[in-house]
Amino acid sequence: MLYRRWPHRRDLVLAALRHRTPPLPPPVPDTGALRTDVLALLGQITARLTEITPVLEVLTDNRTRGSDLDDYLAERSRGDDGGAMAELLDRAARRGETDPSRIPARVATLPVSLVAGEMLITRQAPSQAAVTALVDDIFLPLVAHHGGTGDAADGER
Repeated sequence: MLYRRWPHRRDLVLAALRHRTPPLPPPVPDTGALRTDVLALLGQITARLTEITPVLEVLTDNRTRGSDLDDYLAERSRGDDGGAMAELLDRAARRGETDPSRIPARVATLPVSLVAGEMLITRQAPSQAAVTALVDDIFLPLVAHHGGTGDAADGER
């Protein structure tokens, strides 16, 4: 009966994902400080990737390459190609926390890349402590090094 409506397992999975997952993109967090904005954004991204973690095994099936399911999963995991981080950094600049024009694109997208990479490898969400350490020990020091005023790494802890 299922195969009359969904000829392949990937089609059934795609239909279920479209039905159960919220629309993109979620609003970009605005907490008033770069540190807490990045933590909130990483929380959103972790939640979004957690939605699709149960179907990651489908990604390993070469038959999904180039399919609607492959496109859908790529869209859900990719997000907006750094637009949210750019918005967070622009807001931080208006507050005097940093100068985004001096921050390399790779540094700006680093937190999202690291969280997504870890989730794709381990197939589980990183702990809040791991995300906080990533922001405090890696990202904010790099931001301060490249264009921060020093306040970015000293935000709320």
